[in-house]
Amino acid sequence: MKREIAPSETPRAAAFELWMSSPMPMVTLTRTFDVSRLLKVCKKRGWKFNMLLCWAIGCAASRLKDFYLLPEKAKNAEKTKNAEKEKGEEGRNGEVWKLMQYDSIAINVIVNNAKGGINSCDIPYSDDISQFNADYLRLTKEASLQCKSSFLENAMVVETSAMIATELDSIVNQYTDQFCNPMLMWGHYRRGFFRTSLPISFQFHHVQMDGGNAARFLELLQVIINLQ
Repeated sequence: MKREIAPSETPRAAAFELWMSSPMPMVTLTRTFDVSRLLKVCKKRGWKFNMLLCWAIGCAASRLKDFYLLPEKAKNAEKTKNAEKEKGEEGRNGEVWKLMQYDSIAINVIVNNAKGGINSCDIPYSDDISQFNADYLRLTKEASLQCKSSFLENAMVVETSAMIATELDSIVNQYTDQFCNPMLMWGHYRRGFFRTSLPISFQFHHVQMDGGNAARFLELLQVIINLQ
């Protein structure tokens, strides 16, 4: 579930006041990961590489409290502006923003559909890899065949985008105030003599976390990858 929480009741109060009026509150960090272990596990167990990487992302995110808070633009902001100003924050164009607290994590996956387009689906994160894998296979298949996206409104969704047609050094996504969720993006992995590497770009809203905690998330992600 999710609920609105007063920024003053969280460690992100100062960040909420500072960054909600910024024209560009998103930050992007890129790190190159050693994914050799993931490939070995996928080959041994017959799992999809993208599934296991998404599970590792969810595992790392679920262990950091920063991921359970996210700013959200109030709907019908002009109508609710006066009523909500006490709890929210007025943005640079007069929008009203809220800080939402979540109790669960989901991973969004982009899927090529049967009509040649794309759809996306939110996959609920579970510590149980087998459960996550079952949900991943079922939901991505449904999105592909039905050409229909599915969303989990009450989970804090970590977006992902795998552009595996080529190798990419870094990816910087566009910013829209309709989309504040954290996002991880990558291209095709690179096979070397001794290891396989993959640069992953992590975009996050500065209200959700600072750069130091974002770096710790990336470090934890590598640790989780190594433990598989």
